Amino acid sequence: MKNSALPLVFVLISILGLACPALALTPREVLVIANMNAASSKGLARYYMEKRKIPKENLVLLWMTDKETCSREEYDQKAVPRVRRFLKDHPEIRAMVTVYGVPLRVSGPEYSAQEKHRLEKLKDKKESLKTRLDKGQGQTDALKKNLNQAAKAYTQYKRSLDRTASFDSELSLVMKEKYDLKTWLPNPFYPGFKDHKGHITKSDVLMTSRLDGASGKVVKRIINDSIEAEKEGLSGKAYFDARWKYPGKDKRVTGYAFYDKSIHAAARHHEKSGVLPVVLNQTQDLFQPGDCPEAALYCGWYKLANYVDAFTWSKGSVGFHIASSECVTLKDKKTNIWCKKMLDKGIAATVGPVGEPYVQAFPLPEIFF
Repeated sequence: MKNSALPLVFVLISILGLACPALALTPREVLVIANMNAASSKGLARYYMEKRKIPKENLVLLWMTDKETCSREEYDQKAVPRVRRFLKDHPEIRAMVTVYGVPLRVSGPEYSAQEKHRLEKLKDKKESLKTRLDKGQGQTDALKKNLNQAAKAYTQYKRSLDRTASFDSELSLVMKEKYDLKTWLPNPFYPGFKDHKGHITKSDVLMTSRLDGASGKVVKRIINDSIEAEKEGLSGKAYFDARWKYPGKDKRVTGYAFYDKSIHAAARHHEKSGVLPVVLNQTQDLFQPGDCPEAALYCGWYKLANYVDAFTWSKGSVGFHIASSECVTLKDKKTNIWCKKMLDKGIAATVGPVGEPYVQAFPLPEIFF
């Protein structure tokens, strides 16, 4: 859900590894969702289910667009009823896995008449002030101040109407009849919201995950690499790419600096555990090509939509890059966004936004790792 651990504008690409016996999902607790209108989707779902010994009946087949974005109407009419019906008949399900071919994104519904009217009024005010300023019709400083205020009000209101969402995060609330599409919903499973009294409770939320990539070949590689890593163990190095030096344990920081400090905390935790060798970069520059052989874990920021080919990924590797819109597509061959390129190059699991998440929507590295 929106805010911290599970934002609505995020996609998690993984295969629900069962490496921890105490918390492991059993195969019968996993529902797999494929799209009959997308080539290879059903076949990949069956392949995964066979590898994970998930019962054959734990498969829901959707008939919807094979594009990466579906409409809110299509999601509500073609995905929700089928999934909800299965979950009501199978209360033991704890997690859902969407498979290659299921859309990444759900577009927002049409603006209401009231929303359109208010947006037009704010736009007209902004344009009127700009015209007056351009023509010198009034006191310049006052007009500039008013124009800035009007532009800010227009931008903020338009942003509040953005109801585009991650398909998978919407799916996590599939059993909830109604919830606000415009706001960030605190995830009750996130430690920071353990005392939050919101209308979303733990019983409303299901775990979701995704098996996806540029091709069916990539998806099969993710499945096989992850299973092999679970059997043999994850090997390699942990790479953490902070932007600034560690500010000190007791210094209070916010925003970007808060996440940068969390990258340091994740690196320090892994250095202390001694499970994997740790490489920490704390300069303005990102890791450069060739800097990160045998990458098993990774977290860094901020090269927007411009993957740096610094890594050779170990089998079963896990990592994410903190930057906007890094999972708007997994199919576009021309893109250089981080999620797609990391999956193309060999990572097994990653997290990425399908829109503008703002930094507070990302999981905190020290908790995630």
